[in-house]
Amino acid sequence: MRTFKITVSYDGTDFSGFQRQANARSVQAEIELALAAIEGKHVTVAGAGRTDAGVHALGQVASFKLASTIAERDLFRALNAKLPEDVRVLSAEAAAPGFNARFSARSKVYRYRVSNTLVMSPFQRRFAWHISRKLDLAAMNEAARELIGERDFACFQAKGGKVRTSTRTMARSDWTEELLPGGGRILTYEIAGTGFLKYMVRTVVGTLIEVGDGRRNPSSLRDLLVSRNRAAAGPTAPPSGLYLVRVDYDAAAPVSF
Repeated sequence: MRTFKITVSYDGTDFSGFQRQANARSVQAEIELALAAIEGKHVTVAGAGRTDAGVHALGQVASFKLASTIAERDLFRALNAKLPEDVRVLSAEAAAPGFNARFSARSKVYRYRVSNTLVMSPFQRRFAWHISRKLDLAAMNEAARELIGERDFACFQAKGGKVRTSTRTMARSDWTEELLPGGGRILTYEIAGTGFLKYMVRTVVGTLIEVGDGRRNPSSLRDLLVSRNRAAAGPTAPPSGLYLVRVDYDAAAPVSF
């Protein structure tokens, strides 16, 4: 049996998430279905991150084992020929026998996009959160910096999340803007760290938007983190604006780019 590592990109709009679910369309199930046609039997796929319903990926990573003697290049071509158009394999390569896309990961990068425009472009509706009111980008960045370093992120964790610890280390947390012709802008939040809790990035974004609205002071993020109280944080941002950008496996690899 050989272990393979693939990097996958997908439009998550029409999926229930990455993880296989009964009676719901998932990215994992689509990949497993394509692999079954190659292997001649079911192949279990492990994903680096269990992206939720409606969440996208630019660089999701998955791993699996095959008995087939298929070459890496042929595997790459075969998967893309069999997968639906909203899932694309960007690369396929042999990996070390003990490699697991989820448990071998050392850091991840997520991105969230906000269409801060009076009227949202129909071409953005599946891929961003529309907020028409003007947001204070400087205040949002001031608040975002409070998340850098080792922190207990319990206040941003959804109920039902089962983890041994809610402490994670973030190496990057910032907003940038892209001005659009005719007015308005796209605001992009990027956060990179050793791991993330259930709905964490979307709740962080919802909280930072409250800062941009003037409903929350940037320095309040310090007390919020100490409180560990999810009810004190902001709303969970819609899934349409969230992307898993990259997964790193080298502990020394930079998490910013």
